[in-house]
Amino acid sequence: MEISKNKYGIKINFLFLFLSGIIILLSSILIYLFVLRGVLGKFSVYDLLPTEQTIKNFFYGKSNDTAILYSDYTQNVLPKGSTWLVDNISTWKKFLSNLNVNYEIIDDKKLESDDISNYKLIILPGIKSLSEKEVIKLKKFLENGGSIFATGGIGSYSSDGKWKGWQFLNEVFGINFTREIGVNEIYKIHTLRGGFPLTANVPTGFPLRVATWDRPMAVEVLDPRTTQVSFWYNYKSEYGLVREEIKKTAGIVYGNYGKGRFVWMGFEINSVIGSQDDYVYFERLFNNSVNWLTYSPIGYIKDWPTGYNSAAIVSFIVSDNESNIENVLPIIRKENIPVTFFVQSDLAKTNPEIIKKLSDYGEISAVVDIGYLTSVDDKVNELDSLELQTKKISEAKFSLEKIAGRKIKGMIPLYGLFNQNTISAAVKNDLKYLITDSLTDRSVPKTIIRGKNRILTITKTARDDYEVIRDLGLSQPEFQFYTYQEDIDRVLFEGGLYVLKLHTDYQLKKENVQVVSDLIAELKSKNFWIGSASDIQSWYEKKDYVEIKTEKRGNNRVAIKVSNPGNEMINNLVIHIDLNEKVKNLTLDSEIIGTRPASIKHSDGSQLLYLYIDQLDAGESRIYFIDYDKVTS
Repeated sequence: MEISKNKYGIKINFLFLFLSGIIILLSSILIYLFVLRGVLGKFSVYDLLPTEQTIKNFFYGKSNDTAILYSDYTQNVLPKGSTWLVDNISTWKKFLSNLNVNYEIIDDKKLESDDISNYKLIILPGIKSLSEKEVIKLKKFLENGGSIFATGGIGSYSSDGKWKGWQFLNEVFGINFTREIGVNEIYKIHTLRGGFPLTANVPTGFPLRVATWDRPMAVEVLDPRTTQVSFWYNYKSEYGLVREEIKKTAGIVYGNYGKGRFVWMGFEINSVIGSQDDYVYFERLFNNSVNWLTYSPIGYIKDWPTGYNSAAIVSFIVSDNESNIENVLPIIRKENIPVTFFVQSDLAKTNPEIIKKLSDYGEISAVVDIGYLTSVDDKVNELDSLELQTKKISEAKFSLEKIAGRKIKGMIPLYGLFNQNTISAAVKNDLKYLITDSLTDRSVPKTIIRGKNRILTITKTARDDYEVIRDLGLSQPEFQFYTYQEDIDRVLFEGGLYVLKLHTDYQLKKENVQVVSDLIAELKSKNFWIGSASDIQSWYEKKDYVEIKTEKRGNNRVAIKVSNPGNEMINNLVIHIDLNEKVKNLTLDSEIIGTRPASIKHSDGSQLLYLYIDQLDAGESRIYFIDYDKVTS
């Protein structure tokens, strides 16, 4: 229909206007869907339709999906006037707020009587007392797919304060109480294992310091659905069989109950004390735990190359009776493994032929006399000055490089210990790693930054032959092997670096050297990655320069940001992504057109995938999108 003219003399075609409006409307919808596709990845039109919950959220605000139980039953069993529970919950509030988690406080009555299915996560902060109704509700909550984050002796008392025992821990978490940690120490070392979603980006073997004022608990895992994340046993200062004691002193576990998930800690989160590292790494552990419980993606680089859960350095100190080094050379050639020889420059000058020969079998590194300390707490003796240490390291490096014909990349102090001057002196001499006899810190190497330079410190993670043969007096090879084997199993359990350090005047004697062959066979049979000290340093140089951030966008997309803040290009990078839900039909895309392509490896139905990245330039960041379909069972 057309009107020939209006009062202004302009013709109007209503059909044209109508069709134009339809086209513009459809174009707007398509553009909107295209924008959503770019942001959310795969999605269904049904995802855009309002649900009952979204309507409620619109009118009443978004509901809290996390609940913290404040239990009057628990408050009643505490000493009169105690603020322990209130203080505990206050700490939980702070941690959850830092994660931007929406939470609310619920009481016993709400847990017993109301519908709790709208919660994704329920937190039980040291809730010692639970009624039978609460126990039943919590079990059903887990069975239906909910998650629980708990600490301490959950449900060990009834609602009227009567002792019930450890039934809740046994049935729900699959663990058995073994003992309380005594208060004879101000704090207790709590060792964290590596290679788990909960300990992503936390150093393997990190010794978390936990105060004993709340009487922390040790447990043993009984059920295969439960995984041990940490242990209280300290092999450095406690007696007992290492394997058994580690298993009996679990302090953190996680697992499944029905369709649900749980994380349990045997200590309260406000009892972590110590240095800044303790707080930083515990916060990462806490955040990882919440992310795992709420099915959020977690990205990390494993401590060791794909296929290995632990690594080992096999090293030999050429000291007194240097001719004994000849005893181990046939073993090295037969086993065909990379090894590291540590040699003093004075010995190299008097026996240059031995050094040249050793350089054909493995890496040569320096032993340098930088002064003497009896221990890290020695206040009487002092190490050399920075100037003198720099000079000694320079002279040793020059002499060994001249004789061996190879670049010297690392050193070990003659008496095992070093200080900040040693680090500065080593960096000035362009060394890449420093090995120490210190028993502190972690069971993986630590990168120390000095300006634009970095150096890797490798701490002592196992007993050497001075302790096994000289100090313990073990002269029979089978007892020597068993003692080393205990440390191998412990480091494997932690997922750390086993540093085997043997001397020519003890383990490399003819009557003892066969143990070296047995130890190498043991490491191979347990799938350790065996590398030289330089191999470990090169791996960590690449690993430590990578920053990863994962974010869920929509129901079927995860965004992964990978950055290289270092000074060199990184190649052959493998990133582990735990999507925390079983998926299939994965596709990989990038946020910016022209981004260097990556590749993924994933098996349909699995929640784990590997992201392979090459040529990540210094200072470069990339964002990749992973789209998928959920597996419905």
